[in-house]
Amino acid sequence: MQDTQKQRVLVETMTRRDEAEALLRALLDAKATSEKNLAAIRQADFMKSVTGRSAMENAIASTQRLIESFNRVITDLRSNLSDEDLELLGELEDPAPPLR
Repeated sequence: MQDTQKQRVLVETMTRRDEAEALLRALLDAKATSEKNLAAIRQADFMKSVTGRSAMENAIASTQRLIESFNRVITDLRSNLSDEDLELLGELEDPAPPLR
């Protein structure tokens, strides 16, 4: 793969990772709101009572795994670019750690 293609793939992957991190933040906020609302009406989460995990917890875990996968791909792509190419991209730091 040419360096310019690798650069484009790196930028696109980082963009998708950032979008997944935004989704994770929204899921965490929604989970907190949902739990607050369920507590206010004294209602149990039926899925959690049956499976041990709520749908929100499953979505959060899935999104965290997706972010970790993006970070592995980003690390691999960066290892195949020269320092000069990375400087052009303005990206020499490590991938952002996953949100928890």
